Parts: sequence; C-alpha cells; structure tokens
Amino acid sequence: MTDHAVRFHRRLALFAALAGSLSLSLVGCSKSSDETTAAPPAATADQATTPAAATPLPAPPQLKVRSFIVLDHNSGRVLAAMDPDSRQEPASLTKLMTAYVVFHTLKQGRIKLDDLVTVSENAWRQASPKLGGSAMYIEVGKQVSVENLLQGMIVQSGNDATVALAEHVAGTEAAFVQMMNGFVKQLGLTGTHFTDSIGMPSTEQYITARDAALLASALIHEYPDYYRWYSQKEFTWNGITQQNRNGLLWRDPTVDGVKTGHTSTAGYNLITSAKRNDMRLVSVVLGSDSMRAREDASAALLNYGFNFFETRRVYAAGQPLATVHVWKADEPEVGLTLQRDLYVTGQRGHMGRVNAELDIPDPLYAPLSRSKPAGKARIVVDGATIASHDLYPVADVAEGGIFRRGIDTVKLWFH
Repeated sequence: MTDHAVRFHRRLALFAALAGSLSLSLVGCSKSSDETTAAPPAATADQATTPAAATPLPAPPQLKVRSFIVLDHNSGRVLAAMDPDSRQEPASLTKLMTAYVVFHTLKQGRIKLDDLVTVSENAWRQASPKLGGSAMYIEVGKQVSVENLLQGMIVQSGNDATVALAEHVAGTEAAFVQMMNGFVKQLGLTGTHFTDSIGMPSTEQYITARDAALLASALIHEYPDYYRWYSQKEFTWNGITQQNRNGLLWRDPTVDGVKTGHTSTAGYNLITSAKRNDMRLVSVVLGSDSMRAREDASAALLNYGFNFFETRRVYAAGQPLATVHVWKADEPEVGLTLQRDLYVTGQRGHMGRVNAELDIPDPLYAPLSRSKPAGKARIVVDGATIASHDLYPVADVAEGGIFRRGIDTVKLWFH
C-alpha cells in the first residue's frame, strides 16, 4: 500500500458461506511465540446463550528431543512447539527437499517418470559401506527409471538413488543443490541451508523444525499425486526388499508419511503427517535418542493436536469477500477473493466467531491482474490478528479509455 492509501475495514462473520460464526480459544506451547492463550469470548447481542467456559487446555507433551513442532496443515496454526527455530542437522530429512525439487521438475514436464537414468559411478559410490548411509543398491552403468529411483529415495532412503536423481535433473549434484537452496528462499525457510542432496553431516547444512514442517506441508499441498509414495511401506529393487523406516505407518493408520533421518550427530529425526477426518497435522521431531523415541514423540504430538484442537474451513477460494470500486477502469467494480481456501484452527469444542478485516488501497486504480494482490484479509480472533492473506481480483480489470480516465480524474478531486 502507498502512503496515499486509506485503510478501511469490513468485518465479515465467516463460516459455512457466512451462515454461521466461529469464535476461537487458541492456546499453544509456552515455549513458542506462535501460541497465545485467549480467554473465552464474551457473549454478544446476537448470541442466544452465554457460551460455556472452555475446558482447560493441558500443556503440550514434554519430550526428550532437541526441537519439535506440530502444526495444522491447512491453517498453518502452530499447536505446540519447543525451540522450533533452532538450527539442527537434518540428516536424511534433506531428501524431502530433494523430492520437492524433483516433483517440481516433473510438474514442469522437464523430466518424466518413465525416463531412464544411467547410473553414474558417483551415484553408485553413495552405497559404499564406508559412507555408512542407506542405499537402494543400484548398479553403475545400468538404467533405472525416475519412478523407481523416487521409490528408492523415498521408501528406502537410498543415497545412491538420491544422487542419481539430482544428476538427472541438474547435470551435477552441485548444480542441484543450488536449486534446492533456491527453493529454500522461495518457500521462506529462513533457518535452512543445504550442501548436498542426501544429508551428510556438515556445519553448513541445517534445518529448523518449523522449516521442516513448512516444507512438508508445501510438498503435500503442491504434489498430492507424488506424496502417495510416502505411505508406501516397502520397496524391492535388485532382489532386496527394504521397509520404510517410518514405523508410525504400521502403528497409526491415519499416518501417511513423511520422512525419517538419522546420523550419530543429528540423532533420530522424524517428520510425520496424519489425517483424521478432514483435519491434517504435520509434526517434526529433531534430535531424539532412538527410532522408537522419535515415533513415540511424534505420536504424542499428533494425539495432542487432534484431541484438543479442530480446524474448519471458513471461506472458499474464488468466492468474493468484497466488491470494491476501481478507478479509471473499463469495469468500475471487481470482487476480491482468496487464492486458497481459508481455514482456522481453535480449541476443540469451543469454536465461535471469526472476523476478517480487509485492508484495501483507496483509491484503487486500474489495471488490475488476477495474479497480483490488490489487498489483504487479516483474520482476527478476540481482537488479535492470527493470520494475513493476500486478496486477488476475481478477474483482470483493464484500464478505461481516455474519457473514463478523465471523468475519474475529476471525481477524485472530491473523493
């Protein structure tokens, strides 16, 4: 917005196409600045009865890990966290970004699942016992499809498959790592940096629990067709069957991914996602003591989130939140909408009213593009802004002719 913009607010009661209302009592872990505790909302004139006091929310689980977070996939609301912005060694969690880059390249059409990749000596050597990592056991000089390499990387966590994919996409692993760090910036992962595609120990290679959760959530949202491989329990290649190292796939039927990681210095890491009814959570545990410990910690976080919180869609993408006047335009009015469905997460059983405040420049001038924001919607709960989303025109708005522009110039003298 410019210095000439005047903010105006339109309060909207959102839920089920504006027929209902939501009021939230939002609480989280005391160790994270993301969560605050709000008192139950006071009764308003349009409420038939005074709402019952919210059931006290227990503190999040106390976990013996270096860092953790659990957030709602759709709303982005952090439900519990401990040191979520501390930099930790990712180990094989790095391969989640490798997969993200490969999926992006597939979606662009630059590579295909049935492409045959000739295994280089460099990729083959990643299976060496001296390196101590996991492997798909591909053979140098042989050809393997991109689809099989993806399963070798995702299900078996194969370092050799990972490097083969990186080389196929970018020519060299070094060039691929540049792509990885480019997407780090695009996704706003401020506490993450990669030095290779597989997650070898390095002081210059790190990730935060928050960034890991955001990356997993982005991958699930953008590439649902490819995300299915993260629920695959085993994969066989070269006569060797290996199981997925995410033990929660066997323990909890609602878990459908995402990625494990381990080195002696990183400890045991686990990113997990689960969906129960229409609610999806993503949890991250970094630096636990064992495979079982990381699974127990992740299960505790997921159960905490699902048991004490709920998420509801309060506005649909494409549905106008407001119709605004556009000056010097071929068409003087346009609707403003969200590009994604809007979800709000609150304490289970105590959902009530949510307000949206629209911040739109006034005057708003043509031309406008559907791909460029024309304002913001701030989601306000109990007087506190919990999220902000860009608003986009529902259609392109062309600049008006010379006659229209002249009339509006005169009108603006009195606006």
